[in-house]
Amino acid sequence: MAGGSGTRLWPLSRAGFPKQFLVLSGNSSLFQQAAERLQDLGADDIAVQAPLIVGNEEHRFLVLDQLRETGADPAAVLLEPMGRNTAPALTLAALQALKDGQDPVLVVTPADQTVTRPAAFTAALQQAVREAADGSIVILGITPDRPETGYGYIRSEADARGLAVAQFVEKPDAATAQRYLDAGGYYWNSGMFVLRASVWLKALQRFRPDIATATEQAFAAAKLDAKFVRPGKAEFAAVPSESVDYAVMERCPGSEFALRMVPLDAGWNDLGAWEAVWQVADKDAHGNATQGDALLADSSNVLVHATSRLVGVVGLDNVVVVETPDAVLVADRSKSQDVKLIVNQLNASKRGEQNLHRKVHRPWGWYDSIDMGERFQVKRIMVKPGASLSLQMHHHRAEHWIVVSGTAEITNGDKVLLLSENQSTYIPLGQVHRLANPGRVPLEIIEVQSGSYLGEDDIVRFEDNYGRQ
Repeated sequence: MAGGSGTRLWPLSRAGFPKQFLVLSGNSSLFQQAAERLQDLGADDIAVQAPLIVGNEEHRFLVLDQLRETGADPAAVLLEPMGRNTAPALTLAALQALKDGQDPVLVVTPADQTVTRPAAFTAALQQAVREAADGSIVILGITPDRPETGYGYIRSEADARGLAVAQFVEKPDAATAQRYLDAGGYYWNSGMFVLRASVWLKALQRFRPDIATATEQAFAAAKLDAKFVRPGKAEFAAVPSESVDYAVMERCPGSEFALRMVPLDAGWNDLGAWEAVWQVADKDAHGNATQGDALLADSSNVLVHATSRLVGVVGLDNVVVVETPDAVLVADRSKSQDVKLIVNQLNASKRGEQNLHRKVHRPWGWYDSIDMGERFQVKRIMVKPGASLSLQMHHHRAEHWIVVSGTAEITNGDKVLLLSENQSTYIPLGQVHRLANPGRVPLEIIEVQSGSYLGEDDIVRFEDNYGRQ
C-alpha cells in the first residue's frame, strides 16, 4: 500500500513526492525496501508471486520507476483516483488477486516502514503466511522496547495455537504506555496483515458492506492500461473512507473470524514522523544525527536533514532541523507529530509548498525552478533517454532553451531541430513546440520563461505520451 501523503515528514515529504518514495534510511526508498523485503518470503511451501501495488494515480510513474530500479515487475498497479484510506485499498488488491480464479494469501504491508533485521522479519512473515493459509487473519505485532505513545497497541492472549488478538487499544498516554510495557502481552500494531483475499472480502462484507459494495462497483468499472488498473473515478469517489483497523480488524475479536498475532522483533520502525527518523539514524556521541551538509556545536539529540545547502546548529537540544531548497522546518523533536499542523496551514492558505518540491518529477524526467521574479522564471530540465514532453503551446509566455548536455530534438512550429551542448533556440509565445531526447544519455537544458503569466496551467497539450490533458 503506497498511497500515503506523509504530512508529518514535511517539508521533505510532499503530496507530489510523499515519504514512501524518499530515501530516509539506507540507499533506497522506503517503498523499494518494502518491495525487496517481500521477495525473500519464498520457501518450500511458500511461492511468492509478483507484487500488487495500490497507490495514487498521481504517483504512477514514480511507482514504476522505483520498482524498475529494484528489478521487480509488478503484477498490477492499482491506481486510486483519490485517497480513501486503507480498507478500500486492500479491497482493490483482494479483488485483483481473485480475478484469475486463485485465492492467494495476501501479505499486506505499508510502503513506509523500516526493518533492520531482515532475517527475523522473513521468519515472522513466513509463520504468519502459514497460519493465514487455514483462513485465519494474522497481524504482525511489534515487540515494544519503550513506552511509545505514537502507535496503537494490540493486547494478545495465549492459547493452544499461539497468540490470539484479544483487543485493539488506541494510542495511549505516557503513563498507560508504560503500564502496557510493564504488564507484557501488549504489542504495537504494525499495520501489516496476512490473510487470504477471500477472507478479507467476507470480513468486510460482514462488518462494512457499504465499503465492500462501493469498492466492488469501482473495480468493476476499472480500465486497464498495461500494468495500470484504474478503478472508475465516479464510483471510487462514492467509497467511504476507512482504515483496515476500524473497518474490520477491531471488530473481529469475538466474531466468526479468527484473529491471530505473530510477534515481530526485527528492528521495525514506522517512519511516520521526524522523531522516528531520528530513532533509526546513526548518531554521534552526543546523540546527534545528520544527513547532508551540517555542522553542529554544543548540541545534543538533534536531527539535521540538509538537502541543498550548509546548515549550522549551535546550542540546541532535542530539535529537528529539515532544510529543502524552498522550505525549512525547525521543531521540538517531541512535537514532531504536530508537523501536520503546518501542512494544514499551507493547505488553508493554498500555498504550493505542501504539494510540490522546487524540483518536480515528471514521467519524462524532472524540472527544477532555480529562479523566478516578476515576468520571468528559470528552470533546469532533465529529459530521460528516449522520452519526450507533450506537444504543446502557451498563451502567455515565450521560452528560451539552452542545451547543457546531451542531444535535444526540438519541434518549434513546423521545424524540427537537433541541438547539442551549448546550442539554443527560442520558442515564441503561442508557438506549438515539443522537447525530446533521442539520445542514450540524459538531456539537460536551461529554460528561461518570460511573459505575463508563468503558471504550470498555461499549457495546451495536443499530443501526450502519458495520458495527460
